[in-house]
Amino acid sequence: MTTPSLPDGGPAGWIDSHCHLQDVYRTGGPGVDEAVVEAVACGVRGLVCVGTDATTSRQAIGLASGIRSTSGPFGAWATVGLHPHDASHGVDEIAAMLGDELAASGGSDVVVAVGECGLDYHYDHSPQATQRDAFAAQIGLARRHGLALVVHSRAAWDDTIDILRAEDMPERTVIHCFSGGATEARRCLDLGAYLSFSGIVTFKNADDVRDAATLCPLDRLLVETDAPFLSPVPFRGEQNRPSRVAVVGEAVAALKGLNPEELSEISSSVAIAAFALR
Repeated sequence: MTTPSLPDGGPAGWIDSHCHLQDVYRTGGPGVDEAVVEAVACGVRGLVCVGTDATTSRQAIGLASGIRSTSGPFGAWATVGLHPHDASHGVDEIAAMLGDELAASGGSDVVVAVGECGLDYHYDHSPQATQRDAFAAQIGLARRHGLALVVHSRAAWDDTIDILRAEDMPERTVIHCFSGGATEARRCLDLGAYLSFSGIVTFKNADDVRDAATLCPLDRLLVETDAPFLSPVPFRGEQNRPSRVAVVGEAVAALKGLNPEELSEISSSVAIAAFALR
């Protein structure tokens, strides 16, 4: 399936640059087919389904492939990665799976990124040194396969940036669910990263994230849901879904002084560039 580049003739709409449709993350709520129908009705044109370990990465590939085969022009892509929470499992299994998937498909256009990977010092479910090793290894995988890199960083900005710099991060690196402020945004932008904003931008006490979105150049800005997590206001506390990327986008558009239709075209174009979507 081919999704044409915007703005020169591709269908208008949002791309949810980061969501998790796998059953393990969702409790009740709409099934995948229903979620896609709902997303289309809300002006969404595609999504990136993100893996966090070997099992959910395989599922992400299967879900994206299934959506492509049944949902017409709606775009669906997948990532393969090991979340820092699970860094203790090691990267060997996802590295082998990624290589096998790309070899079997002759360079499939379904798998577009390595990640989400990175550092999470808020929970420390895996030792910090182990997280750093797994993160560095996945940066290498992204570079080796010519894929984008999807980065999770929580309470670990200094180490995240140091490792990205030391490991020669891919040109197409996305800081997902950006949760820092203006200072962190500038540091990531100076590295050449893209920033992806989630429903956090709508939260009452997230002025720092709104400051980051305000200063982020449009050619480096993406929007996401991180569904089923982080549902935006006025749906906070509910299970999130890809349709609500439009709510996130509308909030970011207001910060940027744009109408939502303008930002949907711009952010979709950026997503296509950041992930080399086709």
